[in-house]
Amino acid sequence: MIRPRWLRRPWQAALFGALLAVAVATGVAYVAIGVLIWWHGEAVLAHAPQRPADAALVLGSRAFLDGKPHPCLTGRVDTALALAQAGLVKQFVFSGGVDSEDGRTEAFVMQQHAQAAGFAGPMVLESASTSTRLNLSLSRPLLLAAGVRGVVIVSEPYHLWRIERLVRMSGFDQSFDVQYAGAATSCWRALGPLSKGALREPAAIVNNAFRGLLF
Repeated sequence: MIRPRWLRRPWQAALFGALLAVAVATGVAYVAIGVLIWWHGEAVLAHAPQRPADAALVLGSRAFLDGKPHPCLTGRVDTALALAQAGLVKQFVFSGGVDSEDGRTEAFVMQQHAQAAGFAGPMVLESASTSTRLNLSLSRPLLLAAGVRGVVIVSEPYHLWRIERLVRMSGFDQSFDVQYAGAATSCWRALGPLSKGALREPAAIVNNAFRGLLF
């Protein structure tokens, strides 16, 4: 086999080998993180919240898809509605700012979906956050002002591993008794680890880890 001219010098071959090794290691790490968050998400789904809480904190995601509310987002609201119907929460806090992909405000879209489903309880909107970290930090004063002491954080299963660590690192769990609810949305059921959000999540975990937000 004739090697390309740019690989004929020893240092070029060594550099190529090193880059290939880094690429393989990165791919393996990416898959490993994906498996971890998938396993953890399934575990959370298997253990739904048991204790009553004052509120469900529903974290946002992309608001619209093909001109309609995104099922990945409305599915999270549906999980909160199920918690309310089971008598486990009394009110909702919807957290999500303007979505750069569609220009919609995630918190408003979630509120509209809950109202359309017939929920008549109190709803608080946090409509400025643009990240999971901000979901927590900007929702905290709203929860405290509403007299919330126990909260169920609702998001899709792939998201929960990172959320739990952000909660601990930020001290959010020092303000509230925190439980977690995995939202088995249609996106999760259809695509699981291949959904857009799940594919992005390993990169978000690495980013947050390098910034010292997770450990």
